[in-house]
Amino acid sequence: MRKGEATRQAILDESIRLASTVGLGALTIGTLATQTGMSKSGLFAHFNSKESLQIQALEHAGARFREHVVHPMLAAPRGEPRLRALFDLWLTWVSTGLPGGCLFIAADYEFDDQPGPVRDTLVRDQRDWLETMTRVVGSGIVEGHFAADTDPAQFAQDLFGVVLAYSVTSRLIQDPNAEAYARRAFESLLRAAR
Repeated sequence: MRKGEATRQAILDESIRLASTVGLGALTIGTLATQTGMSKSGLFAHFNSKESLQIQALEHAGARFREHVVHPMLAAPRGEPRLRALFDLWLTWVSTGLPGGCLFIAADYEFDDQPGPVRDTLVRDQRDWLETMTRVVGSGIVEGHFAADTDPAQFAQDLFGVVLAYSVTSRLIQDPNAEAYARRAFESLLRAAR
């Protein structure tokens, strides 16, 4: 990796770490300059605008999510084992992926009523993730792990709800039982689908 690309990756790493703790809306070229010790003009040359920085931060976080969740999940056998891997890896991401928790979950709430390119990026990413979960559940039907009348889209929606609840109960409320509750909810979803 060239030095310029390595610098850019380090800047993006810091941008998602910072956005996970202060919020994507608070991620600006100025706050990133302060955090990295770089000049605003140097960062402006990389990103051109706050909106561009936020979108590139989301894209970088998406690449990290794929690296830590999606790719390892795809290594598991199709069907229920892959769905279990997806769930385990996703919980780990929410807990430890970034210091402030899942950037996507936080940004979803932050930008849900703010039309524009940042929201559009979030919508695209979340639709893609829901579609990925739907396909994984569908593979469980094909493999005979789940009943033929299982609705993969409904399962994906319900699973999303379990992880959102886990994020709130573990990070905000700091309930020591959050993970156990999430795992029981996931097992209930699996039982209902069999």
